[in-house]
Amino acid sequence: MSIITAVDVIDVRFPTSRSLDGSDAMNPDPDYSAAYVVLHADDGREGHGFTFTIGRGNDICCAAIETLADYVIGTDVDGPAALGELYKRLTHDSQIRWLGPEKGVMHLAAAALVNAAWDLAARRAGLPLWKYLSQLTPEEVVGCIDWRYLSDALTPEEALRILREAEAGKTERIAEIERDGYPAYTTSPGWLGYDDEKVVRLAREAVAAGYTQIKLKVGADLEDDRRRFAAARSAVGPGIRIAIDANQRWDVDQAVEWTKALAEFDPWWIEEPTSPDDVLGHAAIRRRLAPVKVATGEHVQNRIVFKQLLQAGAIDFLQLDAARVAGVNENLAILLLAKKFGVPVCPHAGGVGLCELVCHLSMFDYTSVSATMEDRVIEYVDHLHEHFTAPTVIEGGRYQAPAAPGFSAEMKRDSLVRYSYPHGPEWRSN
Repeated sequence: MSIITAVDVIDVRFPTSRSLDGSDAMNPDPDYSAAYVVLHADDGREGHGFTFTIGRGNDICCAAIETLADYVIGTDVDGPAALGELYKRLTHDSQIRWLGPEKGVMHLAAAALVNAAWDLAARRAGLPLWKYLSQLTPEEVVGCIDWRYLSDALTPEEALRILREAEAGKTERIAEIERDGYPAYTTSPGWLGYDDEKVVRLAREAVAAGYTQIKLKVGADLEDDRRRFAAARSAVGPGIRIAIDANQRWDVDQAVEWTKALAEFDPWWIEEPTSPDDVLGHAAIRRRLAPVKVATGEHVQNRIVFKQLLQAGAIDFLQLDAARVAGVNENLAILLLAKKFGVPVCPHAGGVGLCELVCHLSMFDYTSVSATMEDRVIEYVDHLHEHFTAPTVIEGGRYQAPAAPGFSAEMKRDSLVRYSYPHGPEWRSN
């Protein structure tokens, strides 16, 4: 058993708005932030987790986590059955659920706690989370999932069949991940606040580093987008995939017209072309823009909206987020839904710590769910990794398999102190 005795919550913010890292058409001045959690267990071990935000409002996430902490203290988080019960406890309280249900700040808060609990369980097992998940039985994985609202698209029996079919070759795929890693693409060249010279330089550096896909932010000014896209395409040549990301900027018709105006530069996908809640809008955009593909998911609120996007044939790529939905358990359901509908999962990352987290989910998807890497890449952004005790490692344009036990979520203590808001030294001096 591993009983939680205390929960620490820390408001951590990095002043990335000063250099325009992370800037896009809808979020021009982000300060990458984490509502950060440490679970303390009775055996002396810790579990670390967080929810990503971009500055203002991080204090609200921290307050929500503190509200939910009472549901965690005194509970056992040793093993998948206990982790499934914890997830349900955090998302099913009727009075708190009213604030969602199952979306918004309370869901973000649940993600921080759920992810920290999985971190603790994987640490106790002495395994990185992707490998801990990979050694669970199909029955244990299915038992972690809340199946309410999913049975019209995916039943537990279908999920068991998917997981059992993936048992064949799993040992070899685990060895392959440990040897070769997992394909990445990079958004680092594409922030909207960067000038053309920086975009070109970073795009060339990305290709030289082994990336076969990059991403550009678009959506603020069409002529600027055409100029930047032309420069990037000229810099990397025709063989490199360039995705574009509008960060929810457009209405449906505008998304179609704007993307068609960029079509001559061969965009691989258009990401978040409109509201993440607009399932039918995404479906219409996909029909009208083919063969340009449509991707979304980083702001999709829960497994139910993902289910509808898949049922409606609205997306070509599913971009789950490690902390937008309520953590690992819900993302297990989303991975299984994506497999059922044959849609590749290409997770959202970047931010602070999201690269560290999502690679575990994609690696588990390969070993135990989809059993393929075809058209699958994990986003990578080269910011803030130095603040983690087990930072992401990229070699030859591929994520290397995490080896340290846990979910790779732990920040260095010095970073937690320096960037805590509003009293940390980094914020007191500005």
